Amino acid sequence: MGESETFGAEKGSGEELVQWMNEEAEKRKMKFEARLYDYVIKTENFGVFEMFSWMGDVKVARNLIIKASKKFRVKVIEGGYKAKEKIYSTKKADFAMVRKGDRIIGHLKFTAARIGKDNWELTEEERR
Repeated sequence: MGESETFGAEKGSGEELVQWMNEEAEKRKMKFEARLYDYVIKTENFGVFEMFSWMGDVKVARNLIIKASKKFRVKVIEGGYKAKEKIYSTKKADFAMVRKGDRIIGHLKFTAARIGKDNWELTEEERR
């Protein structure tokens, strides 16, 4: 996976978090770039998140999002997880974890239409 749109940061900290992750990746010469794309997800259990997309190495992205969550003390969405079993449907699905630092505090499920350029919609959420 070289990119994902199901990553997010607590509302109000998205710009600062994305800027820090990009600077950190550049400083360490890592293959990574993130951008906010003016899309907000509202969850019942975890609050409101500003979503961002990124391109680069998935291991670097996951590592940076966890470090950023610790540094800024905010909740983040770490997406890009797929179901192990192959399920064919009219919508594509993506799974995410909600983190606060190192701790996983919940899970989310996003869906989007297979055809077209729709934004991801939150369909399920679960507290841990």
